[in-house]
Amino acid sequence: MASGGEAPESWYLALLGFAEHFRTSSPPKIRLCVHCLQAVFQFKPPQRVEARTHLQLGSVLYHHTKNSDLARSHLEKAWCISQQISFLSHNSIIVNMLRHGHVPQFEDVKFEAASLLSELYCQQNLVDSAKPLLRKAIQTSQQTPYWHCRLLFQLAQLHTLEKDLVSACDLLGVGAEYARVVGSEYTRALFLLSKGMLLLMERKLQEVHPLLTLCGQIVENWQGNPIQKESLRVFFLVLQVTHYLDAGQVKSVKPCLKQLQQCIQTISTLHDDEILPSNPADLFHWLPKEHMCVLVYLVTVMHSMQAGYLEKAQKYTDKALMQLEKLKMLDCSPILSSFQVILLEHIIMCRLVTGHKATALQEISQVCQLCQQSPRLFSNHAAQLHTLLGLYCISVNCMDNAEAQFSTALRLTTHQELWTFIVTNLASVYIREGNRHQELYSLLERINPDHNFPVSSHCLRAAAFYIRGLLSFFQGRYNEAKRFLRETLKMSNAEDLNRLTACSLVLLGHIFYVLGNHRESNNMVVPAMQLASKIPDMSVQLWSSALLKDLNKACGNTIDAHEAAQMHQNFSQQLLQDHIAACSLPEHNLISWTDGPPPGQFQAQNGPTTSLASLL
Repeated sequence: MASGGEAPESWYLALLGFAEHFRTSSPPKIRLCVHCLQAVFQFKPPQRVEARTHLQLGSVLYHHTKNSDLARSHLEKAWCISQQISFLSHNSIIVNMLRHGHVPQFEDVKFEAASLLSELYCQQNLVDSAKPLLRKAIQTSQQTPYWHCRLLFQLAQLHTLEKDLVSACDLLGVGAEYARVVGSEYTRALFLLSKGMLLLMERKLQEVHPLLTLCGQIVENWQGNPIQKESLRVFFLVLQVTHYLDAGQVKSVKPCLKQLQQCIQTISTLHDDEILPSNPADLFHWLPKEHMCVLVYLVTVMHSMQAGYLEKAQKYTDKALMQLEKLKMLDCSPILSSFQVILLEHIIMCRLVTGHKATALQEISQVCQLCQQSPRLFSNHAAQLHTLLGLYCISVNCMDNAEAQFSTALRLTTHQELWTFIVTNLASVYIREGNRHQELYSLLERINPDHNFPVSSHCLRAAAFYIRGLLSFFQGRYNEAKRFLRETLKMSNAEDLNRLTACSLVLLGHIFYVLGNHRESNNMVVPAMQLASKIPDMSVQLWSSALLKDLNKACGNTIDAHEAAQMHQNFSQQLLQDHIAACSLPEHNLISWTDGPPPGQFQAQNGPTTSLASLL
């Protein structure tokens, strides 16, 4: 055997060939693959071969077995040995190769070992070992554009998972500047868009606007692979749509959403270009086409929910979930489970509004099961899960449980919009209970729509006006209630917030009915019923039909009163049957869960345990 190991030895090529054959067999023969790679060490190979083999063993063990400790040992050896080898010299040939983007292949061993090892450290909750490893790899990879960018992305992602968004943003800024220096506008845009996403998460809106403007210019001006260009446009438009939806601007977002939907249609017609970019820093993809398609379905669902187009939301949710089921058969990427949970969260809210509580409860249980499989997923969605349970409790009139669920959610969230949404719903619970004045006024002070409202969301501020109107109605302060509700109507009409419009109209109709102004009451209740039927919102339909029955009876319209009474009876029966079905499910016991991970087993209920009076 040649001591220098410059030329590949036949024994080495043979063992590699056997190892690859066993690894790619169907099913894979991992034990035999590992044996072949371990046999390489019997020949006392040169350091470069030794380091590469340790990397290959570590990678196979990490991806195909549960022996993470042995995988870690091999990856640590690969990283250690690769650092000892002084491969890059300062001679002009190597420098010239670097200028033209050609990286000596052994550098791949060093940086892939660092990347995989830090990933494994994170999996073993050794984040404090992963961060210095990545920092050292980043410091030594500046002459290898692909790895330098990839490692920067990886460390930024690690800081993001730790909720250290400031450090993550700093790293993405460094990456954007590096990409600009090495002539990669495509990857510069990826870094900047990723930074924009984090700034949106931090609600640093003043920094987001100029960043998105710059990104838009880079995306439009960049000429390269069509799929990469369109994927950048999707990323950019998703951020814009999300920004609008976070601000509750449902009407204003429509042009961006339409562009996004057209963009995904364009991508679906493009064929993947196998020609590699000439710049190694461009060797990145934001998301696979199929994942982007699911993401566009998801933001469409989010828009439809806020606008009150619930049938449309259900249609797109069904499409997205079907696509996800297909993808998860071939791909175990964690982002797919995140998409699935977010879609389920939205469809659950749909079900509660449309009068399908039993289905909603089963889907809440499905979210619990997904969160049981991933502690990180549960950590990210625990507050949302308790919020959904709180909304379910309201729908089945379990107000004490609703209060407990919302209180748990408030304790778990740091997200300002979600906090405001929870407080708004908790205030509605206190209003219904009628005896929690001190707690109620304390909450209302924190979501005062007229003064220092905690978030910029148009939708949530309109909802806060509605809650004030609801309280004033229950207190008999009708003129004050009308002022608040007209403000809600003004805001909801401006941005097509159909559910808030319907709720405000029916409450105004109720106020006018109590005041004896039957004509004005009818002018409110009829459009409320029409809008509620279009959404469809079962509770508003029930309320509107009861009012129409009383209005027509008071006005002597016997036939119309009978028709409205029949509608009210039908809605009551549907809600009653759904109420009984939901409360009889074993999953109904979830309403008592307020601490720790979600329970795995549920005991069956003997029957409904909650009052039905609020439905009738």
